[in-house]
Amino acid sequence: MKKVETKLPGVFVIEPNVFYDYRGYFMQSYAINTYEPLGINNTFVQDNHAFTEKKGTIRAIHFQNDPFAQAKLVRCTRGSILDVAVDLREGSPTYGMWDAVELSAENFKQIYIPRGFGHGYMTLEDNSEVQYKCDDIYDTKTERVLRWDDPTIGIEWGISDPIVSQKDQDAPFLSECDINFKYTGDE
Repeated sequence: MKKVETKLPGVFVIEPNVFYDYRGYFMQSYAINTYEPLGINNTFVQDNHAFTEKKGTIRAIHFQNDPFAQAKLVRCTRGSILDVAVDLREGSPTYGMWDAVELSAENFKQIYIPRGFGHGYMTLEDNSEVQYKCDDIYDTKTERVLRWDDPTIGIEWGISDPIVSQKDQDAPFLSECDINFKYTGDE
């Protein structure tokens, strides 16, 4: 298993070991004893599975404010996506910055996104499926969304006319959102 750092401290990509033989392949998508040494010490309490029918669909920058913030371990199990993390911790040296990685059913990569970061993705193929673990339950009252095309964040999606839900289209910009994450320097 390989850990690959991103330009956002605390966000990293995991390249798991995949074992192939004549029957197909086997891999561990998560095991506490192999992920803890990488820095994933979370207790995951919820698994999510999303299917997106059309290529070029953006699911905008979602997160939950404290006290229900969520760390996520994300993978693409069918098709491929451009997965994006955005630092939303006020006072962080990388506040408002983003990084992206391609996750696919073929490359088996996962991305770990800690609390204090927003998460979104765009499908690169039709019929893509994303599965991710969260270390807190979904909470409607603390759920927040940021605009996918916020110019202050400047995510380079590589598409001019994406498919975006009405909720994501109506989302506020970073400067308008009531985010309550603070950078403590301990992350």
